[in-house]
Amino acid sequence: MNYNNHLEELRFNFVNQITEILENQTRTQRYSFNNIGLTHNVTEEIITKLRMGLAVESLDDAKYVMRSTIDSCERLDKTLRLLFEQDKQQQRSTRTRIQEIIVEFNRTLHTLSLILIEKELLERQSKVLESIIFSHEHVSQWKEFVQEILHDFHSIFPFNFFYITFAEENGVSLYLYTLGKYSEETLKDARHKLSMQMIRSIGLPEDAVLDIEEFVIPCENSDFSNTKLEINMISVPVADQSTNLAGLLGVAYASNNKLSPQEESVVRAILSVMVMVVGSSKALSRTLLELEYYAVHDPLTGLYNRRQFNDILEYEVGRCERHHHEFSVLMIDLDNFKDINDSFGHPTGDSALCSVANVLRQYSRKGDLCARLGGDEFAIILVETGAESGHIVAEAITKKLRETSLVSAQGDRYHLTMSIGLSCYPQDAKTAKELMAGVDVAMYRAKALGKDGVCLVQAVEERVNIRETRNQVEELRDALQDNRIVPYYQSIVDCKTGEVMAFETLARLKTLDSQTQSAAMFIETIEKYGLSRDLDRAIISNALAAKRACMDAKSPEANAKIFINLSVQEIQGRGILGYAEEVCQQMNVPPESIVFELLERDAIGDMTNMRKFLNNLRSKGFSFALDDFGSGYNSFHYLRELHFEYVKIDGAFVRNILASKLDYALVHNLSRLCQDIGMLTIAEFVENEDILLALQNMGINYVQGYHISMPIPEMRSIDLRNVNGRI
Repeated sequence: MNYNNHLEELRFNFVNQITEILENQTRTQRYSFNNIGLTHNVTEEIITKLRMGLAVESLDDAKYVMRSTIDSCERLDKTLRLLFEQDKQQQRSTRTRIQEIIVEFNRTLHTLSLILIEKELLERQSKVLESIIFSHEHVSQWKEFVQEILHDFHSIFPFNFFYITFAEENGVSLYLYTLGKYSEETLKDARHKLSMQMIRSIGLPEDAVLDIEEFVIPCENSDFSNTKLEINMISVPVADQSTNLAGLLGVAYASNNKLSPQEESVVRAILSVMVMVVGSSKALSRTLLELEYYAVHDPLTGLYNRRQFNDILEYEVGRCERHHHEFSVLMIDLDNFKDINDSFGHPTGDSALCSVANVLRQYSRKGDLCARLGGDEFAIILVETGAESGHIVAEAITKKLRETSLVSAQGDRYHLTMSIGLSCYPQDAKTAKELMAGVDVAMYRAKALGKDGVCLVQAVEERVNIRETRNQVEELRDALQDNRIVPYYQSIVDCKTGEVMAFETLARLKTLDSQTQSAAMFIETIEKYGLSRDLDRAIISNALAAKRACMDAKSPEANAKIFINLSVQEIQGRGILGYAEEVCQQMNVPPESIVFELLERDAIGDMTNMRKFLNNLRSKGFSFALDDFGSGYNSFHYLRELHFEYVKIDGAFVRNILASKLDYALVHNLSRLCQDIGMLTIAEFVENEDILLALQNMGINYVQGYHISMPIPEMRSIDLRNVNGRI
């Protein structure tokens, strides 16, 4: 239904009917006027005649009647005159009111004609909006998406040009979409005039520098080559607060067609939707590009990340296998980088990492891949590059970084060096996993050789050892999960009484073929690959469970202490404090029965924090033993700075006290020193009766070793008073 036509018809009928009413009223009024006039004339004539009759002398009664008739006629005339005036006034009021009704009705219809939208127009608007459907493809290709929308828009509301304006980093970008064919002159004129109008509508100066990108959208029956265009523009600027629309400033619709007020209103509504669609599409497109970029790049340095490095390494192995090519992998680790962060702060450290990344880019070719694997660790894949050429590149990189002077945030100058491991496919390894294992070992060897250098993967036998180590790591992970690494217990006895004072827990691995391996077979791998925490916690929980079982059974071992070794990782992480306390509370085992052993080399790493660490645990009731005492170059300093309840003298000295006067004197004097400062001594590696007797004569407090007791899977007392009369 055409509402405009219907409203016009309604208005016409109303005015026509009112006009007929007025005409009828006018005719009625004219007829009334004629009647009144006629009545008036007749009345005057009667009165005149009656007056003439009065002039003749007559009877008194006749005179009276005539006078009465005259009076009646005069009253009638007066009444008619009053009626006439009242009717005339009423007619005038009615006519004025009708005129007011007509004006008000006309005004109302005009207002309705402006605000009512035709059903057909709404359907056209809906068709345009239905074409605006977001998808991943639309967001990633927003320019093509806009062209699709405009093509559908044009088929419903024909127009000639469409403008989108963005504020970019380097200026203003104007995207011009042309629909139809135009002569070059017409197009040039329209481009200039409409561009200026668009610029003004969004509040930019007319001399603003524009970067115009044009798109032509083919449309049927839209040839304006020989048509003189008078184009009207409808623009919708973006509000200032809409800063989340990727810099969108506004959109505009330019058409040669004359739009009705209703059509213009609908077009403006569609343009408002286009603002959100275009701005959101570009914003989402930019976000997706950033996400795609950071999915494979390191956000700090801009190099590729570990994930992308691993993917390309696998791809390169497959490619070189097919084409019989070679390539090299460089594993790079900065030397003493922690000192930079500690000395100058992390912002300087981040700046240094970016400088390293620039050096790597400088010495890599197009097609090579530079990656930051994490922290201060980098890697490079040198495509179609053998070991010799790869070594040259690695040496050049180390030389460049060594000679590069860097400046901290505080203005201090400093230099960096790096250690590089190099592995080559297929000479050194034929899988990505083996390449990385080899190059990792080569890099650590470069550090061990003095840092600031390059080291290649060595002999085949060593690579076999690397593979075996990696396999062992996975086996150890499985063993920890399956609870196959368990504590064995070795007795520590009192030299004077022969009673068991404590049990030292020693880790043992139960292999899948029911063999038992000592900790010496796997402890180095445990520490290197970060499994120490899992091992320590497994030993603690199992040992305390065994202790609880002895207490419940009220066995003689219930009063014995438990010595538990702590790894350096647990000491540094300080996590053992809460865990040990929690397990003791859960199992109701007194902390006073637990003695933690610390290796001398681990105890000195951070003296201040170590002192706090010991004090914190000691406040909970735990005790400590210094293991392998005497092996360090500054052993007496540790005794002065750190307090230990027990000192375990290094077994290397104990083993030779009978054959070496020097070792005998060292153990004897160490024992006297500890006794003088109130620390109890424990001698390890007691392997025969003669060593035991010598230690007793020295005044050693406690002993342990294979002569006393072998490590066994349960806590079982060995009373030396009942064994060959030793005590």
